[in-house]
Amino acid sequence: MKKTTTLLFLMAALYGTAQNQWFQTYTDSTALVKDANEISDNFIDDIKKIKPDFQFNGKTLLDTSPFLIYYGFDKNIHLPLWQQVLPELKNFFTEMTGNKDEGEKMFGLFFNGFYLPHELGHAFKDVIDGNLEQSYKGEYFANTMAMLWWRKHGNQKDLEQCYNFIKKLESKLQNPVPEGKTKEEFFTEHYDEATQNPYTYGYMQFKQFIEIYEDQTLPDFDTFVVQYIKKP
Repeated sequence: MKKTTTLLFLMAALYGTAQNQWFQTYTDSTALVKDANEISDNFIDDIKKIKPDFQFNGKTLLDTSPFLIYYGFDKNIHLPLWQQVLPELKNFFTEMTGNKDEGEKMFGLFFNGFYLPHELGHAFKDVIDGNLEQSYKGEYFANTMAMLWWRKHGNQKDLEQCYNFIKKLESKLQNPVPEGKTKEEFFTEHYDEATQNPYTYGYMQFKQFIEIYEDQTLPDFDTFVVQYIKKP
């Protein structure tokens, strides 16, 4: 009995290490990829419980770029490591938060945190629809999937931390949308251009996060997935 209890304790400790590290800025690239793969596997398993024939064979790999974290046309999820992030992007986080430590914390919350199932949401949509939609609507879908998936797995406190962090910075998110255009029209028409500017793209992503977090009408993750699969 004691051996069994000890084994269960060790398994729980190992699992907790990965989950507790997430939503923080990683310094160990091996741990980053390991934990990301564990989360990705859990996400895919959740989809397969609903749609057993769902197939996603993409990899989750370290590949720091100006896009930070993204699902690529190569069908892989690309992860960023803080030490490898370009200085101008680090300056964006510092400017947004007011100091380097808070900027690094913001990076961890979102780019070593919230956005992994967001990118897996893009992968899900790509597999189901056969295309990678780069638009305001596509980003909203991926953000919704991420929000609902984290809630499904009990990460409400992490989501609340992300929300509170962004709400404090909301006044710094300057609206780039010109008069006469909706947010959806502007970001869909200028998607590639927007991704080149962290302030413009950040406005879209973080405003979407706030809107989705506050939306009390959203279903649970499983219902959302079923509804999407069964859409006309």
